[in-house]
Amino acid sequence: MPYRLRFGEADPLRVRFAVSPLWETHSAVRVLARPRQQGYHLPWMRRIAGAARGLDLGPLHLLMPVRGHSPDFLYPPPLGPAASFEEEIEAVRETPPALALDDFERALASTPGAAGTDEGRRMLADPAGAVGRLAELLRAAWEALVAPDWPRLRALLEADVAYHSRRLAEGGFERLLGELHPSFAWEAETATLRVDHHGEHVRPLEGQGLVLMPSVFTWPDVVSGFDPPWQPTVVYPARGIGGLWTDARDRTPEVLGRLLGPVRADVLCALTEPMGTTALAHLLGRAPSTVSAHLAVLRDAGLLTSRRYGHQVLYERTPLGLAVSQPGTG
Repeated sequence: MPYRLRFGEADPLRVRFAVSPLWETHSAVRVLARPRQQGYHLPWMRRIAGAARGLDLGPLHLLMPVRGHSPDFLYPPPLGPAASFEEEIEAVRETPPALALDDFERALASTPGAAGTDEGRRMLADPAGAVGRLAELLRAAWEALVAPDWPRLRALLEADVAYHSRRLAEGGFERLLGELHPSFAWEAETATLRVDHHGEHVRPLEGQGLVLMPSVFTWPDVVSGFDPPWQPTVVYPARGIGGLWTDARDRTPEVLGRLLGPVRADVLCALTEPMGTTALAHLLGRAPSTVSAHLAVLRDAGLLTSRRYGHQVLYERTPLGLAVSQPGTG
């Protein structure tokens, strides 16, 4: 039973990508309650185990049914392509109590007995107070679980956006959908995006367009079905998760280190996705000035190319750089 998002004449022109630290926080909390997803993030799970034990995530988990509605107001689609956590959590705090109450009722009804728990009754009796408590809990989860790794996560998410933005420009929307996730399909005769998902949902976009949002912790699932007043959004698994939690320097062939020098070789091999200087420096544990100098040399040598994306310059390997960084594969 798929979700269907129906495009009007103007909607294809209003498709945009976004990255959301609040969504990643919500998804990280969900992973802690979903053993099926934990295998993708074992190094992260081991590192945050102590911090997670210090959080009372029960109220958030109560609103994360295995099947059914989750409150959209707790992690709404971001207003811009790269909203900060502070901007997003402030929007949560401003949620009208009536809207929160409707979300609470629907979410709690999706899990038998949830509305009758002490916490469920508190939410229903005082939705405004519950919004404030949940916002504080999300902030604590962000600071303990996600913020320490956010530069690494953001680099991967922004690399995904850069890659798929280029694919959208090269091949169009229908082709892009086939690359984002196998559950996506374009029904040309009705101008409808079909997302194979649990539950039946049909929503006309009505000129609002569509937000496409990559996620690390959502992997391997897709999420859709945001209801009005929120902008229609589809969350899909980001590319490159396989190497997310490994040390980038472990991927550098020894022979390449001898040829280019160890740091320069690490820089080249770490660019498995387009990345900016700051994110790459964090990934490698090097000073940005050092990484910038090596990027310039690799670009001048024809091993990298660079282009501006939004507020930053992204570097990626040329075909020659790809061949050099993977000796023995050609």
